[in-house]
Amino acid sequence: MTNIDAEETAVHPNLQVRDIGHVRVLRIDREDKLGAFSSSLVSAIGAEVSRVRQTPSVRVVILTGTGRGFVAGADIEEYSNASAEEFAEYQRRSRAVFDDLSRLPQATIAAVNGYAFGGGFEIALCCDFIFAADSAKFGLPEIKLGLIPGGGGPQRLVREVGARWTKELVMSGRTVTADELYARGIATRVVARDELQTAAVEFASELAAQPRQALREAKQVIDSGRSQDLETALSADQLALARLFSTSDGAEGIRAFVEKRPPEFDQE
Repeated sequence: MTNIDAEETAVHPNLQVRDIGHVRVLRIDREDKLGAFSSSLVSAIGAEVSRVRQTPSVRVVILTGTGRGFVAGADIEEYSNASAEEFAEYQRRSRAVFDDLSRLPQATIAAVNGYAFGGGFEIALCCDFIFAADSAKFGLPEIKLGLIPGGGGPQRLVREVGARWTKELVMSGRTVTADELYARGIATRVVARDELQTAAVEFASELAAQPRQALREAKQVIDSGRSQDLETALSADQLALARLFSTSDGAEGIRAFVEKRPPEFDQE
C-alpha cells in the first residue's frame, strides 16, 4: 500500500501541500466554509499550479478538500458587496487559475470528498480524472442566485456530455450524485469516502511510475485532439509517437520487452 501520511506544509491558511514521491497533493482546508473559495485561496491555488508547472519531478497532482466539503462554490459573503468591476475581476482571476490547472502538462486528479458546487464542480472538471466519494454531491446552482457559472463549467461539461444534460444542470441548478457523474462518464471512479484518499494516491502513484514524457505526450494529444479534425489529431498522435521512440525511455521500454524484464525508466 502507498504511504499517504507524508507531512503537510501550509502555503496559505486554507491550503495544505504535501509530496508523496512524484505526486503532489493540494488539500483545501476550509472546513468551516465547506471549502468555499475566497479570492486569496484561489490565488494560492494559482501560485501552486504555477509552481507545479516549473517542477518536473512532480508528475501527478491531486486536488482534494477537507471534511464534508470539497469546494462548495465561491464565498458568496465575500463578493456580496462587491462592485460590478470587482466581481468581474474576481471571475477573471478565478477562470485564469482554472484554465492554468487544465493546461498543466502533469496529470491531475480531483479527489472529491464532499460538496462540489459551482466553482468546486468547475475546478474538478479541469482535472484529467475525478475520483469521488460515494457521498459526494455535485452541482452548478448559480441559476438560483440569478447568475450562471463563470469558471468554465458549462463549456467543459457540454464537451463531455452534450447540450441536453448540461442545460439540465445549469438551467435547473439541481444537485447530482457521484453515481450519476460516473454513469455519464465524468467521474473516473466512485469509492467509499474513507477509501478516497488512498484510492486517489495509489492511482496517482501508478501514473507517476509511467515514463514522464510519454505521460505528458498522452495527455497533450488527447486534450488537443478534442478540438481538431480527425486527420490532424491522428497526425499529432504519430508525431508524438515518433518523438517518444527516440527517447531513452522509449528505447528502454522496447529493450525491456524484448529481454522479458521490467523496464527501468528515468525517474528524474
